[in-house]
Amino acid sequence: MSATYGNLNIANAWEAIADQIGDLPAISTLETSTTWKEFERNSASLARTFYEKGLKRDSKVAFYCYNGPEYLEGQFAAFKLRAIPANVNYRYLDEELAYILNNSDAEAILFDSSLTERVDSVRAKCPKLKAFVRIGEGANEDWFMSYKDAISNDPLERFERSSDDLWFLYTGGTTGSPKAVMWSHSGLIGGMGETFRSLGEEIPETPRDAGDLAKRVTGSGKEIRQLCAAPLMHGTSSLTALSTHMHGGLVATLASKTFNAKELWETVEKFKITMLTIVGDAFARPMIDELERSVADGRSWDISSLRLVMSSGVMFSAPLKERLLNLHSCTILDALGSSEGTGMGKQVTSRKRKDTGTARFYLGKHTKVLREDGQEVEPGSKQIGKLALGYPLPVGYYKDHEKTEETFPTINGRRWSIPGDWASVEKDGSITLLGRGSECINTGGEKVFPEEVEEALKINPKIIDCNVVGLPDDRWGEAVAAVVEIKDGEIISELEIINDAKKRLAGYKVPKSIVFVEKLKRGPNGKSDYRWARKTAENAPI
Repeated sequence: MSATYGNLNIANAWEAIADQIGDLPAISTLETSTTWKEFERNSASLARTFYEKGLKRDSKVAFYCYNGPEYLEGQFAAFKLRAIPANVNYRYLDEELAYILNNSDAEAILFDSSLTERVDSVRAKCPKLKAFVRIGEGANEDWFMSYKDAISNDPLERFERSSDDLWFLYTGGTTGSPKAVMWSHSGLIGGMGETFRSLGEEIPETPRDAGDLAKRVTGSGKEIRQLCAAPLMHGTSSLTALSTHMHGGLVATLASKTFNAKELWETVEKFKITMLTIVGDAFARPMIDELERSVADGRSWDISSLRLVMSSGVMFSAPLKERLLNLHSCTILDALGSSEGTGMGKQVTSRKRKDTGTARFYLGKHTKVLREDGQEVEPGSKQIGKLALGYPLPVGYYKDHEKTEETFPTINGRRWSIPGDWASVEKDGSITLLGRGSECINTGGEKVFPEEVEEALKINPKIIDCNVVGLPDDRWGEAVAAVVEIKDGEIISELEIINDAKKRLAGYKVPKSIVFVEKLKRGPNGKSDYRWARKTAENAPI
């Protein structure tokens, strides 16, 4: 049984909010602005379109698109229909895309026009797909409909929904195959407690409560105005955006498909953004560089409204935090969590609180560090254990009962989320994060699982064996590297291996460097010796 909060459904809450503050902005980019009334109307029309295509309760809607109003309206539309949104990484290539669509049992896909060819190439392999909605301009084809047409329909009538309705957040598993973490609406709302407390409010329990709360918060000017710089396909932005909209706040996104630091600061200035969500150094470095350049050029952005910079998914390094705080007085929240659980821990940094350590966190209210025997790690004991979250909890993994039981075990009568993050507990109660036992590589906020990359590389007939590891990288946090054993008598270059991998893997999964060895080292049991592989890669001549 999952941890839940009350009986509130997100769609019912947002409808009540739209009724109360309909003329206030709900979604913004530098190019567009959408009021709460328009947000609700567009979503209701899209829900009608999905319904007419045969979608119903528990149908899955895949989101293979970039940040923008359409992503947020599409989720609302799915919620209205009691369907289930499922995120898809827009970097995925054909095979990866087909896997997610089939694994999720997707019946509809919302996709960007730049990804049309890729969707077209896999749709025959995904027999459950029955609705294709394309965002953006381009030549029309009979197998999809345009987003503009999809939201031109009559709105779907409102009806009562359940807090047990679901939302999927795809993550990777230790085998390299992504898995959908199933969150109920009540579980999602249960994780919003800290946001509401920061506003001086309690989590609403009914749609009327939600509407009244939004009117109160926006009327006093306390609402969060959030810029999602990180992709909405990631939990970092998607989970916080849900929370922002739950109290009537504004969610802004960047219009560019690639990260643009000038656009980021322009958006902060224009919409008086109060909260910025990023994914570690990959975002922090270019945005701080731009801020420093603007100051040096005497054209400083007005970012006085910005109170909170939140990062999650990959480490936000101490030197960059220091640079940001030297430029602007704000709070930096380095949040520790995963697709399987939010609020596991945090590090809060400001000009008054200069604790900028890179891997130092304080446990969340419902988090423990548990040993293998289920007992709590004692502070200062130098023992290590795994982070365990007790609330809020997902329902489990979609179509993977075994993995659900493994990740969400019941220990001493209480259900926990234990994704696999190892940590030690210091005397002062802080924790030092040690990483995943699965050898997961975190590059720019994207999780890369070695096994998946290894299998893709070994398709090459010249490669006998390989290990994939993450190496420290100033920009990305970690860079993917491969230690490769070549078949006797064969010759192959680093570039050839990389180009071959690009045919089968999303760009961020492709190794940035190849290290050749005569013989790959494995343990007696045949398992990969990642410690050896990492050391070999680190010591390889440049």
